[in-house]
Amino acid sequence: MTLAPDILRQPAPVKPADVIERAKAAIPALRAASADITAAGCLPNDVVELLKGIGVFRMGVPAERGGPDLTPMEQTQVVELLAQGDPSAAWCAMIGMDTPLYAQFLDTEVADALFSDPDTVTAGLILPIGRADRVDGGYRVTGQWPFGSGITHADWVVAGCRVFENGEPVAGPEGMPFLWRIMIVPRSDVVLLDTWNVTGLQGSGSHDYRLDDLFVPTERSFTFSKPRDSGAQATPEAILRNMPGVPLGVTRAAIDHVKGLAGTKVDRSTGTPWKDSVRVQIAVAEAEQKLDIARRAVYHGLEEQWQCLTAGEQMSDELRIAPVLARVHAFRMAREVLSDLTDLVATQAIRHSSPLAGWLADVTVMRQHVIAQDEVLQSVGALLLGGRPSNPFSLGLVHG
Repeated sequence: MTLAPDILRQPAPVKPADVIERAKAAIPALRAASADITAAGCLPNDVVELLKGIGVFRMGVPAERGGPDLTPMEQTQVVELLAQGDPSAAWCAMIGMDTPLYAQFLDTEVADALFSDPDTVTAGLILPIGRADRVDGGYRVTGQWPFGSGITHADWVVAGCRVFENGEPVAGPEGMPFLWRIMIVPRSDVVLLDTWNVTGLQGSGSHDYRLDDLFVPTERSFTFSKPRDSGAQATPEAILRNMPGVPLGVTRAAIDHVKGLAGTKVDRSTGTPWKDSVRVQIAVAEAEQKLDIARRAVYHGLEEQWQCLTAGEQMSDELRIAPVLARVHAFRMAREVLSDLTDLVATQAIRHSSPLAGWLADVTVMRQHVIAQDEVLQSVGALLLGGRPSNPFSLGLVHG
């Protein structure tokens, strides 16, 4: 299948508006490819090429390096548009564009060498699941990591590790029991495991992957506590800011789908056209209300935080937590709205001709992501009350 050839023929985008317009234009093509994406269990090559043509993997490349340099709000908007076409494609776009954000924590020469191609794709899990033993010049890395979204088309893979030296764990800063460090390895060095057998987001190809005593030079590893500069993108939580775009976009697509049904559907029991049914009218209005509130919270929180960061000001607790709470709420709202709309459409929603059941499965799977769990809310509450957050990274707090 040839997807959106007009997009693929255009030169690389250099302005945020270019990426946004291409993402909008690609929605029908992604929607048409959804069945193929799901069946493949990962993004087919033509879909990956379409995403590159849109410019999604270079969204975070700074202007001084020839990139479109999208703000977090613009990145989120692009992801939101892609999710209206296909949730798995949007999820992989959101993950894969982290390369220039990781580059903020590497020496300039290393970042330039690793990420010379602005369309470089990164995948992998940053959580400290693996083991990295210090040796001369670097680390010997061993472990198995889950949820490598987009790893089937990635160029580089990140792997979070606990650092050991002489067989003993290296203590972390400020009393932390271990030192957390992220390794960057070529995709060719990774053993990919066929583990992504799930009910939703099937096309994200989020397989487990393994490293077996692989040597990683020190310069190809980093910690989020030591950015190269103090720019607005050089903060630990920069990779989390555009995540709500996926649930927001899927919810938008679902509401629009039900509104389309209402134009022709008739209530069987009463003979009332759906457009005149009070039950349907209220359900659609409530769905729009929930999406609107969630969307405004996401973009407002990002905008205020971004203004603070670009001004070089100290971030208050209020500015720190607003995007976090909005992000958690967006994931939870999406599952709630998709569940309500699926119930509204009833048996028609379970047919293969309807996308609702698939979208409900997608938002259910993404709702299980660690960033949407109660420990994130606990961390916000702990920050406000002077306690100990169980997931400080979700707040952008990394000591080192």
